[in-house]
Amino acid sequence: MTDTVTLSNPTTLNIPKRGMPVTIITGFLGSGKTTLLNHILSNSQDVKIAILVNEFGDINIDSQLLVSMDEDMMELSNGCICCTINDGLVDAVYRVLERDEPVDYMVIETTGVADPLPIIITFLGTELRDMTRLDSIITVVDSETFTPDHFDSEAALKQIAYADITILNKTDLANPDQIQYLEDYIRTVKKNARILHSQHGQVSLPLILDVEYNNPEAYANLVQEEIEQSQHDHHHHDEHNHNHDEHDHHHHDEHDHHPHEHHHHHSAHLDNDGFVSISFESDRPFDVQKFESFLQEQLPQEVFRAKGILWFADSDLCHIFQLSGPRFDMQAEQWRTLPNNQLVFIGRNLNAENLRQKLKHCLA
Repeated sequence: MTDTVTLSNPTTLNIPKRGMPVTIITGFLGSGKTTLLNHILSNSQDVKIAILVNEFGDINIDSQLLVSMDEDMMELSNGCICCTINDGLVDAVYRVLERDEPVDYMVIETTGVADPLPIIITFLGTELRDMTRLDSIITVVDSETFTPDHFDSEAALKQIAYADITILNKTDLANPDQIQYLEDYIRTVKKNARILHSQHGQVSLPLILDVEYNNPEAYANLVQEEIEQSQHDHHHHDEHNHNHDEHDHHHHDEHDHHPHEHHHHHSAHLDNDGFVSISFESDRPFDVQKFESFLQEQLPQEVFRAKGILWFADSDLCHIFQLSGPRFDMQAEQWRTLPNNQLVFIGRNLNAENLRQKLKHCLA
């Protein structure tokens, strides 16, 4: 069964000053990574946290938390910041480390189909190891929909294999037998797995932050392989007179055994296990009945995740749309921009043109 921990003061975090601690949050599409991030930001109290994400749009930060925003960084009223990984992970980390106002902690969210190993190696095998301390890798699992064969995804398996902490999220949507089965399965992948249960990403922060669970020794051989591969590439490039900034060799998304993971932190590159990302935009509104019919009858089963901003002809409100597996949700709020439609679908082996045509037929 799951270990239970009793804390005398479950909301207080005492972060020591010895290399900025870093937590990596991974987990398959729709598992609840962003919900967990929002929970961390809302309950961080006096700990100033930097969140590194692929796109700002992925984080539904409460408006009262937001102070200001520039192209790559968003400042929050509680002293925390959000930073995009648009120009590469190492550059994003440096932007945080070089700030005049220091932060205490760093949390990185991977894409849902990413193998976390290249990010782990970036912190253990580059100059970042002298400035940061990899605290833990957290993998979020959707208790209701996750099965070992459902996703047929190598990345989903590796997310569990490399986890220091596995959070079984959405336990309120799964029956006890399913949860027990998941725990047993996870322990076949990782023998001494630390497993927590949560609903809506609600986890006591001292159970997941500054826990010192990560063991760099476990990755020593992989880090050495990565460094040697990087040096080989560097030597190879020099022979061909290709002038690369030396920073390029620290992005470490080119591990020998993972040829499909170049720059996996860019949302446009989701070619792991055949996954693709398809976007749709329109300055015309949807007909709400047509769109609901599309969701219920025409949406390909291969779509695992979708999200976006929806404009319906018979509504003055903006609708925030989230779909994860068989479930979808819409929240209405006031428009902050000119009304338009923006949607992203993530799935395996999707026909982009066919999907866009179906969406065009939903326009009013």
